[in-house]
Amino acid sequence: MSHSSSTKQFASQADLEEKQVSFTQISEHAWAYTAEGDPNTGVIIGDDAVLVADTQATPAMAADVIRRIRQVTDKPIQYVVLTHYHAVRVLGASAYKAEGCQQVIASQDTYDLIVERGEQDKASEIGRFPRLFRNVETVPAGLTWPTLTFTGRMTLWLGRLEVQLLQLGRGHTKGDTVVWLPGEKAMLSGDLVEFDATPYAGDAYFQDWPQTLRNIAALEPQALVPGRGPALVGRAQVAQGLQVTREFVTDLYESVKTGAAAGRDLKAVYRETYARLKPRYGSWVIFDHCMPFDVTRAYDEATAHPHPRIWTAERDRQMWETLEG
Repeated sequence: MSHSSSTKQFASQADLEEKQVSFTQISEHAWAYTAEGDPNTGVIIGDDAVLVADTQATPAMAADVIRRIRQVTDKPIQYVVLTHYHAVRVLGASAYKAEGCQQVIASQDTYDLIVERGEQDKASEIGRFPRLFRNVETVPAGLTWPTLTFTGRMTLWLGRLEVQLLQLGRGHTKGDTVVWLPGEKAMLSGDLVEFDATPYAGDAYFQDWPQTLRNIAALEPQALVPGRGPALVGRAQVAQGLQVTREFVTDLYESVKTGAAAGRDLKAVYRETYARLKPRYGSWVIFDHCMPFDVTRAYDEATAHPHPRIWTAERDRQMWETLEG
């Protein structure tokens, strides 16, 4: 089997190539900041204010998002929405203060995860993604804290533009939030949906995620900014993004569940699942990086841990050496 055996470094630590950024309009008020499989940012330009969903990993990276927004509008960026708690999504938030940010909004479940595991996750992710965090000194001390939380649903009005923040179910994390423009059927999904990029599932709820994607599909989005990968425009492209994300999550969990039920240990299940998924999904961005985390979480969920265990930098290293060594 062609396997990434020799190196014990995280796959993402070898990933130093610069990505080409695109900033594209996907509906009347929604824009997508994408970068060839790096974490995306979604932007809503309303009548009197701008909303940004997911901030980038550092203020230095957020500055590029702001630069592109400013080429289109000078309206204040009043709202920052955190679709979930991961450091690569939230640590750039401080850059938006100078642009008029008044509220940092997240689900209460996301707030609770920041309280419970934000510090450990920050240290873990900085170790995993040196290219994304190379300006980490620009991140202020401490964590990014929401100033406003909600449960289930919240509606913002940017002038006459209705913006809904919805929790449609657990998937990538328990706090996942989508930003939905009902008037133009456009969505910023965060990492619930990926395209040509491997879903990271280290904090996932595998058994819930497919239904959450069906809940998204029921809204019939016509444009969608996924967590990673190109913006999806048109009902057919959006449906494809939802389908391939659901198939990856389902294929991985079925493989792991079968192996765990047969009594095989994590390393054996990992090798088996990697071999099974590689032909179909191996070309997706960060496949080699995500698979050890994804299989470990799936194995936990299929055995003794209904809720994701906390990842620390130390646990990352131990897991990587066990599975990739």
